[in-house]
Amino acid sequence: MTIAVTTPTGNVGAHLLRLLVQAGVRPRALLRDPSKLGPDVADQVEAVKFDAWDAGSVIEATSGVSALYWVSPTAMDRDPLAAHAMAARHVRAAVEQNRIDRVVFQSSVGAEKRHGVGEIDGLAATEVELDSTGASVTHLRCGYFFTNLLMEIESIRGGVFATAMDLDRRLPWVAPQDIAAVAAGRLLSSAWTGRHVQAVHGPEDLSFRQVAEQLSASLGHSVVPQQLTDQDVRTALGDLGLPAPQIEALVQMTAGIRDDFTPEDPRGYQTTTPTTLAAWAATHLG
Repeated sequence: MTIAVTTPTGNVGAHLLRLLVQAGVRPRALLRDPSKLGPDVADQVEAVKFDAWDAGSVIEATSGVSALYWVSPTAMDRDPLAAHAMAARHVRAAVEQNRIDRVVFQSSVGAEKRHGVGEIDGLAATEVELDSTGASVTHLRCGYFFTNLLMEIESIRGGVFATAMDLDRRLPWVAPQDIAAVAAGRLLSSAWTGRHVQAVHGPEDLSFRQVAEQLSASLGHSVVPQQLTDQDVRTALGDLGLPAPQIEALVQMTAGIRDDFTPEDPRGYQTTTPTTLAAWAATHLG
């Protein structure tokens, strides 16, 4: 069994690669620059150069693969939805041409809406493309990553946690290593077939106000949640030099989950994972 992993140096992929190696598998790591893998990792995996936006590269890199972990890449230099659509066509062609039996796709809460959720619309389109291949596919509908907090770490350490999300709306928050654990189980198992949606919700739903309270306890100083408008976010992202399509994709991603959204997948035994925000923060924000 050959298992391929895209974004093997990412927040989920790095954990997934280790889990597969620990399970006795020599996974195939697909990445643009194989030299980015440390020597300890490179000795344990098959590293293959790979470009998700090049159809031939995707097909060649996944030749002989029996199971694939697919992460749709985010584009910073073009319209992100068009980029997701292109990558989706390429992975569909690779799955069909190489007759890959099983695909586990890192999707997101909100993809069930199909439209109106910014960049998540690109993940929804990828779900549709993979569903059409005839392979057995599991879509991991992941909650809000704890690691997203690292993008705001300077502000948080300064005592402010700003967001355009409703401060009192509860959402599933999840540790990337828990997503990796669910993905590893699916990739290593041949007991399932067909199409599945597997939500990965973390241990509990949290509002941004509750997150700020937990961050205050973890960091030992007050962290105050601050409500931003969508225009505030547009201005801040524009100041960072992001192009307009990328800005709108990010703004609408928050708005689409904030406004008129109920997750398709309820919290339960199968969707709940163990790592708490407090435990993650103690390791990563201390």
